[in-house]
Amino acid sequence: MPLIPMYQCLKEAEKGGYGVGAFNVNNMEQIQGIMKAAREMQSPVILQASRGALKYTDLTYLKHLVQAAVEQNPDIPVVLHLDHGDSLETVKTAISLGFTSVMIDGSHYDFETNVAISREVVEYAHEHGVSVEAELGTLGGIEEDVAGEVKLTDPDQAEEFVARVGCDALAVAIGTSHGAYKFKAEPKLALDLISEIYRRVKIPLVMHGSSSVPKELVDVVNAYGGKIENSFGVPIESIQQGISNGVRKINVDTDIRLAMTGAIRKVLFEDPSKFDPRDYLAPAREAVYRLVAQRMKDFGSAGHAKDYAPMTLDDMKAIYKRA
Repeated sequence: MPLIPMYQCLKEAEKGGYGVGAFNVNNMEQIQGIMKAAREMQSPVILQASRGALKYTDLTYLKHLVQAAVEQNPDIPVVLHLDHGDSLETVKTAISLGFTSVMIDGSHYDFETNVAISREVVEYAHEHGVSVEAELGTLGGIEEDVAGEVKLTDPDQAEEFVARVGCDALAVAIGTSHGAYKFKAEPKLALDLISEIYRRVKIPLVMHGSSSVPKELVDVVNAYGGKIENSFGVPIESIQQGISNGVRKINVDTDIRLAMTGAIRKVLFEDPSKFDPRDYLAPAREAVYRLVAQRMKDFGSAGHAKDYAPMTLDDMKAIYKRA
């Protein structure tokens, strides 16, 4: 099965009433762990790479790692998505590498500028059959070079924004936050906004900053020399409530970092003589698999890999031309 457009992936999730995990990747072990989970859970999956990931992998390496994942898992619907694209040029680079979906993040600009930038990206991407996620409202916290103060998405603006931009999915701000130090206590999210925005925009919604920062993962990191304190994430129950009200794409990054770091620290703490990267990266890969498999169950995507035949970017070009 080739890489599929995110448009199809999220539309099928709408039909099935589930959410699809979008997992950030930077290296082979992360991709292998995620794909093992997708294969065993029989779940569609979104592999997403940030600008930082593209730089870290020197562009071409990530492209071929994902191609290997698709080749090894021909029955799994896989989307390759650009996370937090900052310009049309970044989007063009991703599309040239074979990405089937891109995000343009103009949320830090004023409304009119965000509309203009996002619309420009939609026009270019749709010509290539590539899906587009845009963002309105801002999250708190820090993720790589993405930082911001919380500004919840306004439903009136969301309706106008989607009508003018024509994006395929909308990332909304409901009080989630990037990073491991999201909240000082268990958060109270503006979940009522989700159903209202979804009712108005009628396209799949996206939850960013949706790592749950599980205590058990933090405890492993800290038990073997780490120092992560007072960290709270988004409760799974809140994510599931979001899914029931229109969220179809759920971004997970921090939880994967915690799982890998804990596994690596454990190996090196218990046996300081270890120096073969395979000795600690293999357990890290397994930790990613366990985490992602659980999230696929949590989000409801498990068992849906064979629900539909894959569309191609050429198929999407035809759909966009008719729209």
